[in-house]
Amino acid sequence: MNGRVVIVGAGMGGLASAVRLASSGHDVTVVDKLSHVGGKARQLPVEGRAIDAGPTVFTMRDVFDDLFACAGRRLDDCVSVRQASVIARHAWGEGERLDLHADPLHSEAAIGDFAGADAARGYRAFRKEAARIHAILENSMLRAGKVGWPLPLMWRIGLWRIGDLKAIRPYESLWKVLGEHFADPRLRQLFARYSTYCGSSPFATPATLMLIAHVEATGVWLIDGGMASLAEALRRVAEENGARFRLGRAAAQVEIERGRARGVILDGGERIAADAVIVNADPATLASGRLSEAAAAAVPGMRARSRSLSALVWLAHAKTSGFPLSRHNVFFSGDYPREFADIAAGRPPLDPSVYVCAQDRDAPGANVADGERLQVIVNAPANGDAHHYSLEERTRCTTAMRRSLARCGLELQDPLPHSLLTPNEFEDLSPSTGGAIYGRASHGWAASFLRQGTRTRIPGLYCAGGSTHPGAGVPMAALSGRLAATLVARDLASTRRFHPVATPGGMSMRSAMTDGTG
Repeated sequence: MNGRVVIVGAGMGGLASAVRLASSGHDVTVVDKLSHVGGKARQLPVEGRAIDAGPTVFTMRDVFDDLFACAGRRLDDCVSVRQASVIARHAWGEGERLDLHADPLHSEAAIGDFAGADAARGYRAFRKEAARIHAILENSMLRAGKVGWPLPLMWRIGLWRIGDLKAIRPYESLWKVLGEHFADPRLRQLFARYSTYCGSSPFATPATLMLIAHVEATGVWLIDGGMASLAEALRRVAEENGARFRLGRAAAQVEIERGRARGVILDGGERIAADAVIVNADPATLASGRLSEAAAAAVPGMRARSRSLSALVWLAHAKTSGFPLSRHNVFFSGDYPREFADIAAGRPPLDPSVYVCAQDRDAPGANVADGERLQVIVNAPANGDAHHYSLEERTRCTTAMRRSLARCGLELQDPLPHSLLTPNEFEDLSPSTGGAIYGRASHGWAASFLRQGTRTRIPGLYCAGGSTHPGAGVPMAALSGRLAATLVARDLASTRRFHPVATPGGMSMRSAMTDGTG
């Protein structure tokens, strides 16, 4: 049965759901309090220049090739995409610089030149192990529905594949296992950084997350116009297939009637009836009751200590000197354990690692001599709902950031024309999260099983987005949208098939062994 679907939130998960459902004939309405689509994948102006203020690293291109294909379009016809030859440039101090490349053999040679033959061999072994973990989990977990406990995952992998079950190494920390591959502390720090891609500490995340390094090594892509242009392209494709967008209109309430989601009420009182509602927002926003007390029962709450990292994000248009920037650059702190200890204690790190996205580098015809667009990120605690970042503290954080860059040879224009986003601003964007950008932190072996899945406790109400299964990041959010669209379509078809014999108040129990879309 084609039905009426309302999607709350036009982030990547909501957009992916809208494209898939509209393309298959469903009546789709997307509402968002913001005036643009993309959610965190947004641009903000600084001195008249639009600067990406959200995700900047685009991987797993095939997810979007498939998404556009389901609507009869090609990704390359809708946005300009090209592969980056340099994945990222890394620095620890003056003259300590290492590039990872699209060609893994080039990366291996660069690591050998940087840290010696043993390091190159360690990288080869690390790359092999990361690829194996990814191969084991890609179809059993990353592209499949959530499972609620290890046994169903083991069933999917295959109980007879004992070697694979051990190989994902969920009970060892990423930091510990990296020590098996890299004696050089700089390389251990470099590959530990991938834990921050899902907002987590390398000292608390399972070694399973080595798979993120494999994903990035298979290709990083550059999109002209940034991630916001990808979001706009998805909006156009969804609209071509009949989806409607109500932007600048916040959802005030998810309407629950007789134990089922029946529609969405906008902030002005307008009601949009629905057979299914997809909430593309952090589950904490839903659990807090911000979309109605009745809807709050749909998902469990989450303690503040379980939140992922937030961030301090400087958006600047400025001149730079002293360091040859690539598109993606990471400047490491001298004391990684202390950096994450500071964050765990609820304060921004005193000596932070810094990520710099130089958005005009590697762009056709770009001229950076008179200034360039920069997004500068430092990890921070998700305390935006409990702590106010004063002007004095913001200034202190800016000084610490500049000091870390200067140690590696990068000087920024002074004074720096910029806008600074703190956990306070991220809390405003995603209420009840403290500014956590990635939902639940991936700390401990059970974290993946605790992440909110597509299905909620309330029939007709579903979740999507980077804070739900399968996890954080643009492609993962799009995969969550695919899972939501698949489950909505299946449930609507089932509702029609069995409606004549439906019994009000009945309950259906799903098997965790066989249901792949929870």
